[in-house]
Amino acid sequence: MRLARWRHRGEVGEGFVVDDHVLPLPDGGTIAGLLAAGLPATLEIGAALVAATHGDEEPRLDDVELLPPLVPTTIRDFVAFEEHVEGVSAAVDGRSEVVPEWYEYPTFYFTNPHSVVATGETVVPPQCERLDFELEVAAVIGAVAGSDGANLTPEQGAAAIFGFTILNDWSARDVQAREMRVRLGPAKGKDFASTLGPWIVTADELADVLDPDGFHRLAMEAEVNGTPVGNDLLSNMGWPFGELVAYASRNTRVVPGDVLGSGTGGNGCCLAELWGRSGELSPPPLVAGDEVVLRVERLGELRNVVGHAGPVPRVPRARPRRPGPPRATTEVDLA
Repeated sequence: MRLARWRHRGEVGEGFVVDDHVLPLPDGGTIAGLLAAGLPATLEIGAALVAATHGDEEPRLDDVELLPPLVPTTIRDFVAFEEHVEGVSAAVDGRSEVVPEWYEYPTFYFTNPHSVVATGETVVPPQCERLDFELEVAAVIGAVAGSDGANLTPEQGAAAIFGFTILNDWSARDVQAREMRVRLGPAKGKDFASTLGPWIVTADELADVLDPDGFHRLAMEAEVNGTPVGNDLLSNMGWPFGELVAYASRNTRVVPGDVLGSGTGGNGCCLAELWGRSGELSPPPLVAGDEVVLRVERLGELRNVVGHAGPVPRVPRARPRRPGPPRATTEVDLA
């Protein structure tokens, strides 16, 4: 099944996408409520709603404005494609490499759940010179009976996945490169926008493309202004999603509504990889008016236009350390 949120005639609706119609949940039900109920309960609710719906009385998909399919509790974004790491490191750090530590554990960073945009929205970037897109797939966590979401095994991690959606992790590469020299980040190079959508496809819908090792064989492709720039297979990840969830849950919890991104595919699923491999900014960085279209087999399509950067308040540079009296010393009795 497909789950979505939308705006129709000024009202927000949440529910299922069936063929070319949207079916709102009854009694003010929400996607968050379905995630908390878990996948088996959601499939039962969806089947009952479809059976009770007759004719074309519900809004058509073409007549609604899609919203992000959920309001995430958190967004962890992994870097699970080796080819992407190898290519983009040259563009961001000036040296193409995959460090040995990448192979040890599936590394991620937290990005901003408050700046999620929908397909069709204009993306407002920060002031930057190297704006980029990143084509990813994200797993959405739901409730699992008998589990609090902590210290999951890979098998439990896979069972915790409610469904999947497409993620565009928009990136200001020059801002990212600057802040990561401080040994933190990425932060402001990433947190201005993430596109999720167009809907959540429940995990059961992808069972037939799941290989014995837990990888999903789905085609991914990206284009800018109608020109293809990259494609990959989701199964080229270094870890399957169940293992990403398990690692995310280590010494903490994953909960319904958490979003875990795969990281960017290889073979041109972002511009920075192409810049790193060629040594030049070709294709050029994104600018206002560019349209980015990302497609993933069975999951749908994201389509966003880049807007103009807006003004922001100035933050001054750090002040130099000021001279002062020597720091007081304190003797500590360790006896």
